Amino acid sequence: MKVNFRTAVLTVLIGAGSVFTVNAQDATSILKNMDDVMYSPKDMTGKNKIILIDKAGKQETREASIIQKGTDKRMFRFTSPASQSGIAVLSLPNDVMYMYLPAFGKERRIASSAKNQNFAGTDFSYDDMESILYSIKYNPKISKTENKVYVLELTPNGNSDYLKVIVHINKNDFYPEVMEYYDKGGNKVKVAKYTYKQIGNYWNASEIEMTDLKKNHKTKMQMSDVKYDTGLSNDEFTVRKLVQ
Repeated sequence: MKVNFRTAVLTVLIGAGSVFTVNAQDATSILKNMDDVMYSPKDMTGKNKIILIDKAGKQETREASIIQKGTDKRMFRFTSPASQSGIAVLSLPNDVMYMYLPAFGKERRIASSAKNQNFAGTDFSYDDMESILYSIKYNPKISKTENKVYVLELTPNGNSDYLKVIVHINKNDFYPEVMEYYDKGGNKVKVAKYTYKQIGNYWNASEIEMTDLKKNHKTKMQMSDVKYDTGLSNDEFTVRKLVQ
């Protein structure tokens, strides 16, 4: 998959406004290509090993299962240790998200204003766990082009705790390599590093390492036993399934 920068057209365009329009379109195409890589399977199932690492280097390990369908349905559920088992989050279309805590025995809907909070002690927020296309969530522009990556600056379309997100996108295959998150004061507060590997026709994020720069704490999510296009039903993504 290649991005056409329409070089010949750029040489004809006159004026900063025209150049900006074409650059903006290129940024949109690049971000949509990234979405295609991240959300191209019809559905996905897998296991997730979660490693929490504090500032002293002490590690805590958890395990979870994850299922996803299309671009807007995802269920993530802890399976171990016993203290975390059953804690789950369900992401649905139209900015709908639920969390289930076995200790309380009932689900609760997560308000949009609360999605900046960390999910179950990890360095991923509820917002990070949401299943939604980046091209819907953000407005992109090209920050710079490096040898192997496009660097885009993403600004949120709606309410967000982030001023911007800087994403480094692999030029050849369009998967994200690094995402840097900036707060409203312009300070870089989190960094996500992605490791991708190809499984069949799809690229899979085999590891995502999220670092909270303020807390000097990081979380690694390592995917395994990934299966694509197994025919998951929409019934798997319901509140009833969440609480089972």
